Amino acid sequence: MSTSSRFVHLHVHTEFSMVDSTIRVPAKPDQADPKKAKQANLLSRSVEMKAPALAVTDLNNMFALVKFYKAAEGVGIKPIAGADLLITEDGQDPWRMTLLCRDREGYLSLSRLLTRAWMEGHRNEGGVAVHPQWLKDGCQNLFALAGRHSLAGRLASEGRHDLAEQQLADWQRVFGDGLHLELTRTGRDGEESFNQFALMAAGQRGLPVVATNDVRFLSPDDFDAHEARVCISTGRVLDDPKRPREYSREQYLKTPEQMAELFADIPDAIDNTLALAERCNVEMRLGTYFLPNYPVPDDETLDTWIQKQSREGLEERLQVHPLAAGMSREDYDARLEFELNTIIKMGFPGYFLIVADFIQWGKNQGIPIGPGRGSGAGSLVAWALKITDLDPLPYNLLF
Repeated sequence: MSTSSRFVHLHVHTEFSMVDSTIRVPAKPDQADPKKAKQANLLSRSVEMKAPALAVTDLNNMFALVKFYKAAEGVGIKPIAGADLLITEDGQDPWRMTLLCRDREGYLSLSRLLTRAWMEGHRNEGGVAVHPQWLKDGCQNLFALAGRHSLAGRLASEGRHDLAEQQLADWQRVFGDGLHLELTRTGRDGEESFNQFALMAAGQRGLPVVATNDVRFLSPDDFDAHEARVCISTGRVLDDPKRPREYSREQYLKTPEQMAELFADIPDAIDNTLALAERCNVEMRLGTYFLPNYPVPDDETLDTWIQKQSREGLEERLQVHPLAAGMSREDYDARLEFELNTIIKMGFPGYFLIVADFIQWGKNQGIPIGPGRGSGAGSLVAWALKITDLDPLPYNLLF
């Protein structure tokens, strides 16, 4: 990673944070090149700024990661995976912490936390959050940024500095040297008072500070469009005098030079962003299929099991349904073996068995199951495994 720049943006929301960002991720990797981008996007602007690395930290999701990763790799910018997590317990107002993945294990930790949030952490007010204990138990290989929206930040803003410091001590025991304090200077209320607390706490507890711009849009001119998006997500209108105004026009993707100037009095907050970025090294294996391990009997393999299940399933089907006109039983057997050989050769037995399993479960629960899609839906194997209920041979359906 190039070190020509001392600053790295570590807190950026994209269009996948639908509640509060308008920043586009390139739809195709080549559009990260400013010369090929149809309109400015996160990567094309970062290329223009000669950014060495960049983190995407969307709220409660990593939906942008694959597009972001491919585009960043294509233009020589180091991609950093992360997310903003809402955290709450016992009905308290949720607070926020930014998590960055140290490596693949960190990526898996964050994936598990987000999955659990969306499965178990739904809030009555809308959205999801994780319980603090989930994070404490599942934070392996993750870095954390605690800013003014963290619980420590909230307590500090209320003047309860002792409790805020205790919060930092608690999370320092969890994350060790992975805990950082986040400083921002975007002109919002409470920023400077939190920064002063954070610098004091950093000195006392030996915590590193990092500067971010809590980025939500590409340029100052995008602020109004950003506010419109916030209003849409909160059900407000722009001219409502009572609506919360939680963002400022300064939360755009500033250049490293602008950020260095903004924090000229705290140079460590700039240098630490680069140091942290160098510690984040997630390598994604793209283009390879990863399927759950489908359990089969000890004396079977996925290949032999799909063959057995398909042959038995075809036998059951043909005991009830007539052969297609002009077709013999040998035609059915030959088609089935051709399909099975193709499926096994392509490494998809597990896929068919898994789909058959949850389709059958749905039917057993009385859940309506719609028709299949794609070439697999026209296969005799899908009919034999009871994924579909249509014999493909009378209709000349393709596999």
